[in-house]
Amino acid sequence: MARTPSSKSPVKPKNVVPKAPVKRASGARKSRPLKTATPPSRLFQVLKLALELLFLSIAGLMGTISVLGRAANWFGGTDMTQSLLPFAGTVLILAIGSSLMIGGWLRIRGYLTGTLEFGRLIGAFLILLMAAIFASRPAFQTDLINLKMLVGGTEAAGNANIAHQVYANYRRSDLVQLQVILDRTQTYATLIHQAAVRNDVDEDLLIGVGAAESSFLPRDSKDGGHGLFQITAAPKMAIEVVKTELGIERPDPMNDTHNIYLAAATLRFYMKEMKNDLFLGLLAYNIGPKNGGLLSIMNQYGAKDFFTIQPYLKDLPRDYPIRVLTAALAHRLWKKDGFLPRYEEGQNARFIQEVGIPGLEHGRLVP
Repeated sequence: MARTPSSKSPVKPKNVVPKAPVKRASGARKSRPLKTATPPSRLFQVLKLALELLFLSIAGLMGTISVLGRAANWFGGTDMTQSLLPFAGTVLILAIGSSLMIGGWLRIRGYLTGTLEFGRLIGAFLILLMAAIFASRPAFQTDLINLKMLVGGTEAAGNANIAHQVYANYRRSDLVQLQVILDRTQTYATLIHQAAVRNDVDEDLLIGVGAAESSFLPRDSKDGGHGLFQITAAPKMAIEVVKTELGIERPDPMNDTHNIYLAAATLRFYMKEMKNDLFLGLLAYNIGPKNGGLLSIMNQYGAKDFFTIQPYLKDLPRDYPIRVLTAALAHRLWKKDGFLPRYEEGQNARFIQEVGIPGLEHGRLVP
């Protein structure tokens, strides 16, 4: 008997194409849901904070310099009640005021943070801008000089003393005659510039030496000096330097080129010997090797700087460094404006002191 299929037998669907299995590429990652915008990175926040602190710190330093410089001018001296205590009180008030201002900034800072994204940074920058505008004014420059003199000790005081002597000497000088001497320098300007650069000395200072030595009229002198810079017995080290720089066997002081290079190398030698003390370096150049040179004289007297050598300068050419620096100042002024301004006219005193003396820090500005 034939067997019929059961009614419960599965019925195969017709015309159904089986789905191929989906293969995932090797190394492929599952897709991730998109992230929402994140706040600025920690590095960005640190950078903003660093700039804010930098702006405020610079502004604070400018304010501190101004306050202390002003106090140094008001309370200068050694009297306990009239100078030292008031100055110490100023420092205390400055510290208290700084604390109050920091507290005020922290309050404002919170408000700025909630108002603008870069509010704190903009506020700090505006404070710095106001401080910079103040620092560009002559009053701040005066405060800075006063503070330099306060913390600079004997060196700063010595420089200020020399500076005022130079300004006074320039004021008394015959500017017409000084102009004539400066005109003569043009013949040797290129050589002097080259020698100054090769020996790392100030060009204006080197011209000042030549002006004091010979007024740029090369000649022999009774004390054995030769040429533009009145070379007598140059140090052996300076001679060796010039031999190398010019490629010669022996420098001839009567040759203008050799003379200029010998002067630059000699000035550099004495400046190093005097530990870059400008007054003593120029004095040593003028004295030369006589009696063992200035270093030997200072050791004999136990002198070590501008102030301790003063009692013994009656036997030394104490006016020589002042004459050199006066001519150097004149040359710097002449290069700047093409003429020599009279010190006592109008605002020339302030202008001349702002130009500064070659090799020296500025002296105290006139009020």
